[in-house]
Amino acid sequence: MDGVFEQVAAVLAVCIAAGVLAMLLKQPLIVGLIAAGIAVGPEALGLVDSSSEIELLAEIGISLLLFVVGLKLDVRLVRQLGPVALATGLGQIVFTSAFGFLIARALGFASIPAVYIAVALTFSSTIIIVKLLTDKRELDDLHGRIALGFLIVQDIGVVLAMIAITAVGDGSGDLAGEFVSVIVSGAALVAGVVLLARYVLPRVVHLLARQSELLVLAAVGYAVALATIAVQLGFSEEVGAFLAGMSLASSSYREAISGRLTTLRDFLLVFFFIELGTSFEISAAADQILPALLFSMFVLVGNPVIVMVIMGALGYRKKVSFKAGLTVAQISEFSLILIALGASLGQVGDEVVGLVTAVGLITISASTYMIYGSDTLYRWLEPLLRIFERAHPSASVPDDEVPHEPKYVIIGLGRFGRTVLEELRDRGDEVLGVDFDPRSVQSPGWDVPVIYGDAEDPDLPERLPLEHTRWVVSTLRTLDANLHVLQALRHHGYAGQVAVSADTEEHEQQLIAAGADVTIRPLHVAAGPLLTRLHEHS
Repeated sequence: MDGVFEQVAAVLAVCIAAGVLAMLLKQPLIVGLIAAGIAVGPEALGLVDSSSEIELLAEIGISLLLFVVGLKLDVRLVRQLGPVALATGLGQIVFTSAFGFLIARALGFASIPAVYIAVALTFSSTIIIVKLLTDKRELDDLHGRIALGFLIVQDIGVVLAMIAITAVGDGSGDLAGEFVSVIVSGAALVAGVVLLARYVLPRVVHLLARQSELLVLAAVGYAVALATIAVQLGFSEEVGAFLAGMSLASSSYREAISGRLTTLRDFLLVFFFIELGTSFEISAAADQILPALLFSMFVLVGNPVIVMVIMGALGYRKKVSFKAGLTVAQISEFSLILIALGASLGQVGDEVVGLVTAVGLITISASTYMIYGSDTLYRWLEPLLRIFERAHPSASVPDDEVPHEPKYVIIGLGRFGRTVLEELRDRGDEVLGVDFDPRSVQSPGWDVPVIYGDAEDPDLPERLPLEHTRWVVSTLRTLDANLHVLQALRHHGYAGQVAVSADTEEHEQQLIAAGADVTIRPLHVAAGPLLTRLHEHS
């Protein structure tokens, strides 16, 4: 197909079909999307060539994914998990590179191709792992945070490896100068983001939050802009977008931004998996299937083992080590880029390109199943995993804050909602307010916890601590908004009771039919005490 619009239409149609088939066969959606990418590529149906437009959409999706991840990452956790992330990331890189090189040499590859193969086997896919952990809602778990840390270490390693290959390949040989330049550029990037987060972003975001569409647009622009700056400085777009998210992680509006970007992120990531699928050279991979199987077993087993060894030595429990280790049981899309770079420099042949392509296809697919089934795998292997745990595990992530568990959540903090919230607070109840007006969120001198959120956001209940909540009270005056609240709460499994406002008897009946336990007539409630006092003095 020649037109970009026609290519995108074909991609979406095949993705929907592949997604439905994966769902019916009870297979992970990611496997279905990669299969769709292979199907529409030049070696199968030939509907789509690798185009700059699809690549651009994929890169924007990657930037949004890492931006949302950064939004959820507390800076305290970075400091606490930095040592284990660095030790595990570097240890796994050294182990995989060394043993990968020895295996490649044993299979008859020359020294330079063996180095390329070893380095390609080293790096894991940050995008795929973050997507899988997000789908399983494990990104905020201890093993998810540690995995994210050492995946970022790997991404920095990718940058350094590509600099070294390019410097050697073009004959410049100035490795020291290139590495110093990367360090200086990285320090400047981080310093600039820190200054933005401290002095500029809080005021700007507070202003933009008055209009949700503008807030989301600005967030996307900021993530893509910082990703672009990172690429210009020699890093990947993931690093820039991740830093952009982290710079907003302390904002009161981070959950609202994250919720609004989730759908857009998932849509654009489809193009990442399509681009990944079209990059697989099936014909070249078929010629290297036996060595590919051997290297795949090395990646699927050896990489998790070294992570478990390092984390066990640092005092982590075997389950945390095991689930973190599974995240390095595949190679990265950067592995394919690295090999393509080597081929363009004439340092590796088609057989190495085919080999790494096959390893990528096997390990990405297999590790997807392993991560989705990590709990079952752990139950099967638990007796064997004891060797990776100290007699007295000591590592943990301290949590200085007691989680907020409100009994009452009040949505809408106008005069009526604010009064309800204050009276419940004064009575000694644990309360939480939700409002769309940033001035309510950051109201000075008010000690009631309030978060920024849109009642019509279907993912709002996911961001609320509702496990111990008895009542959710919506003081909103519009019928549609209250119906959205009821539908979202029930969809997310909220088991408590719900009270909503209604202006008419007809609205009351519709809200009760939609699942409301109690309806409130704010004007009647306000008039009641006045009428009582008038009768008393008449």
